[in-house]
Amino acid sequence: MALLPLKDDNNIINIKFQFITLIIIITCVTTFLWQLSLSEEQGKFIFGLGTIPSVLLGERQLSPNLIIIPESLTLITSLFLHGGWMHLSFNMLFLWVFGDNIEDSMGHLRFIFFYLICGTLATLTHSIMEYNSNAPLIGASGAISGVLGAYIVIHPRARILVLFMNIIPLRLPAIIVLGAWIGIQFFSLGNESNTAWWAHIGGFAAGMALIIPFRKKQIVLFDKWKFFDKNKNTLTANKIVKRGSSIFPKTLNKNKEK
Repeated sequence: MALLPLKDDNNIINIKFQFITLIIIITCVTTFLWQLSLSEEQGKFIFGLGTIPSVLLGERQLSPNLIIIPESLTLITSLFLHGGWMHLSFNMLFLWVFGDNIEDSMGHLRFIFFYLICGTLATLTHSIMEYNSNAPLIGASGAISGVLGAYIVIHPRARILVLFMNIIPLRLPAIIVLGAWIGIQFFSLGNESNTAWWAHIGGFAAGMALIIPFRKKQIVLFDKWKFFDKNKNTLTANKIVKRGSSIFPKTLNKNKEK
């Protein structure tokens, strides 16, 4: 991964802790451990609980012995299944880094609905664009893409600690990190892989749109509050940043700032 996020510099201010984000992570990890326990039966549950575009859209019928729940409900259940440890780990890392601030921006209850709606719209986007596919879609990445889309709308200037090419630590604005991420999704369309690029794109777009009605009234878009006085809506000299911080983490800076 070109830019692997490790943490951001954004503190939560409206909630005490990101309980829902943590619950989602625990649920996904627990579900994956359950998948592993199924051994040879795992494939049946992947087909029964994952979303198959051709089945969802009525192009084909799922074999009766694979049906567990109505196909429409797989739009939700598929969000908690994963195809391997790497698939799970990367998804949960992204959710942990960016999810707390989105949960903070709208509150716990709204975040649950926001997450599930983004995941559903991501899966529908994939299903429509890949309507002939017989492969089950699983994974939280569509919903998490919605979190990323929301983050770039409300915190584009937030500094993200990333590993460039998984080696070099850098601190970059979210708009660069997430802009590069969504750009890769578009660039990768058409590539033969097991990655659901359209689900990522659909989820990201859903998050960008839904953060507007879901956010609390005091949450301003595009980090605008950083340029205004807290009590007055006027520009103040002490709020203007005279020079940007280094893109390298402070632990790597040889000279201290004066």
